[in-house]
Amino acid sequence: MSVKAVLFDLDDTLLWDDRSVSEAFKDTCRLAAEAAGINEAELEAAVRREARALYETFETYSFTQIIGINPFEALWGKFERGDHPMFRKLQQLAPEYRVNAWTRGLAALGVDHPELGKQLAEWFPAQRRSLKYVYDETFAVLDELQDSYKLLLLTNGSPDLQQEKLDGMPDLIPYFDSIVISGNFGEGKPSSKLFNHAMEQIGITPDEGIMVGDKLTTDILGANRVGMTSVWINRHNAIRNDDIIPSYEIKSLSELPELLKHINK
Repeated sequence: MSVKAVLFDLDDTLLWDDRSVSEAFKDTCRLAAEAAGINEAELEAAVRREARALYETFETYSFTQIIGINPFEALWGKFERGDHPMFRKLQQLAPEYRVNAWTRGLAALGVDHPELGKQLAEWFPAQRRSLKYVYDETFAVLDELQDSYKLLLLTNGSPDLQQEKLDGMPDLIPYFDSIVISGNFGEGKPSSKLFNHAMEQIGITPDEGIMVGDKLTTDILGANRVGMTSVWINRHNAIRNDDIIPSYEIKSLSELPELLKHINK
């Protein structure tokens, strides 16, 4: 086997999305703590819980599962793009959803303050948009690979939200021969149809590509289903069961170039 292309996940593979979300929550909950005298960590936990519970009641929920849009992305996403009618429903639902998630989170801590909930619902998206992180090794690895391999970005999510993340880190975009966003296709990872579509974009067969990502249930499962080599980035020493087994496991992107040399021997 000779690997000709590397397919990369975006969130928490190249971009450090978890850090952006976590810091946005902390900044917003700090504002609430100053205004209402409540515990920041308790409010974050309450809002995360209330947001998820509310998100699962919407008629859009099954669609967001298929595309791969999580409740916390809906706390700041606008959903202005995408052809599927469910994106228009999300666009309509999102403003009230944000207010209700924060207001209910406050109420769970005994604070009945809808105006503060509204303020926090506006503050969180602004904070999230201001917080943009890539991993330290991201650009060095892409620099090393770009002349030897086709590079494709394969990301789950809403078209406008994922594009906004990329636009916030514009130096990433030129590295890729193709960028595939699940919301534009209509199905998300681990869909075999999506993987086949991605391979068509750069003209490879499954044995000519590898998929690199942090999520077993999307990145790794999807690659395994189409017979593509899968590389799991396990930065946090997560313990996996044997339901989904990656071809390879690494702790950092910096291990990828040597792994590719080994595979291509």
